[in-house]
Amino acid sequence: MAPLGHAHRPAVMGTRGAVASAHPLASTAGLQILLDGGNAVDAAVAVAAALNVVEPFMSGIGGIGLLLISRARTGERHVLDFIGHAPRAADAARCTEDELAGGPKACATPGNLAGWLAALDRFGSMPRAAVLAPAVAYAERGVPLTFKGVEFVEQARATLGRSKEAQRLYLGNGGPRPGAVASYKELAATLRQVAEGGAEAFYRGPIGRAIAAAVREAGGWLAEEDLAAFAPVWRRPVSVGYRGADVVSMPPPFSAFQMLETLNILEGWDLRGWGHNSVEYLHHLIEAVKLGSADRLAYAYGDDAPIAGLLSKAYAASQRARIDPTRAAVSEGERWSRETLPGQIAEGHPADFMNEHTTHFACADGEGTVVSVTQTLGVPFGSGFAVPGTGIVLNNILKWMDLDPGSPNALRPGRKAGTMMSPAQVFRDGAFHLSIGTPGSYGILQTTPQMLLNVLDFGLNIQEAIEAPRVRVYRDRLVDAESRIPGETLAALGARGHRINPIGDWSWIVGGGQGVLRDPESGTLMAGADPRRDGYALAF
Repeated sequence: MAPLGHAHRPAVMGTRGAVASAHPLASTAGLQILLDGGNAVDAAVAVAAALNVVEPFMSGIGGIGLLLISRARTGERHVLDFIGHAPRAADAARCTEDELAGGPKACATPGNLAGWLAALDRFGSMPRAAVLAPAVAYAERGVPLTFKGVEFVEQARATLGRSKEAQRLYLGNGGPRPGAVASYKELAATLRQVAEGGAEAFYRGPIGRAIAAAVREAGGWLAEEDLAAFAPVWRRPVSVGYRGADVVSMPPPFSAFQMLETLNILEGWDLRGWGHNSVEYLHHLIEAVKLGSADRLAYAYGDDAPIAGLLSKAYAASQRARIDPTRAAVSEGERWSRETLPGQIAEGHPADFMNEHTTHFACADGEGTVVSVTQTLGVPFGSGFAVPGTGIVLNNILKWMDLDPGSPNALRPGRKAGTMMSPAQVFRDGAFHLSIGTPGSYGILQTTPQMLLNVLDFGLNIQEAIEAPRVRVYRDRLVDAESRIPGETLAALGARGHRINPIGDWSWIVGGGQGVLRDPESGTLMAGADPRRDGYALAF
């Protein structure tokens, strides 16, 4: 047993506001905005900008993201899409896999800043300068490097080696060490320009011109025209019912439907009766993930995903019937491959049911507004290409597109890369109940339902649900499993044909969840954060 039931940390509680993010100083920035009278949107923008300073390897101005907002007073639920497009000059015939993995050709148009400011303009209550002030102060005065942060920097040395500017920013002064204070004065100046000039200064002003010039000089594709043309898009979320609750997440062209389909399939079984992380539960979870993943690879990247069919209960029943309760099936894996494995799971046929229809953080305020955000650079430090004089590291989102023209997710000019980011919120009787999400690339679509099920089926509190050991499913029958799952359980999964790869007790490979839960009777906000990274939750 952990010291606090099934958790090593307490769920942090308050009544007026809560913030859960991947770094304590970012959570502090959000909480300070709430204490100053801001709402959850103001706090979310402050957290997003602060993460650029304190967790620069995961997200920042040069990245992309998705936001989900719900407002109790009006019942509104909105998705904000700030995923950047492939540059107009992008050409799959003129690049290699390595060039898409990092360097100046790897970046899609940065979208995060436009998303932050669009949310602030529509639903915020404070001026830009106020919500960006904590990030400016952190960047100007410096922030201590954490043990986990230094670990990520060290692991990303090869990525940072792609540009001298990135090496200067993050590997200078003898290299990083825990407890050292790192400042980013160019980034502070960039944020000040944004505070004064808004998105115009970035996308059609001096910052954008500096980005485009640096990328062009280094042989990349991103141009001033790509930046000037970018605008976030407001979308309607999609949802499924699950055991009386309403689970809400991202619509197509994004891949959250895999996570929602997984829940639909699992709803047909008594998961609680099987027991948390039991052999029966994990086997059926893994097999449901494989079915959802096959559908994502088949349908997510087309122009018109059959979402009504994919999320229908009748389709879930037909998918459920395909699962062998005693034997692992063969999965195509997380990414499209021209090679088909013998016995590989094929996608289902959701069109027959059409008539039925990557860091994460959350902020909640006392008025009932909840904001859930997932944003990313792609991989730690993204492309590794830093723009001199700005403090900005660009993303490597084009890595998630394919060079093979036969892929449904092939690199094309102006196209958005398929993203797995899936911030989710749960409602009961129309009232907000839970926000949960995680980074983790393709693993997002597997970690998120596990955390949701921990709450909705197994009754864990928000911190317990985040800390509980997790699995991740790959190609063929390979499964990563945290070693806190009992050895006899993993052995029994092996006997059913799963190839189990233990990944340690607490692995960032299975994500870094953050969440907020609302007590339905008292309205108390309970926040939880993931110890697999530097996650920290605060409330008041």
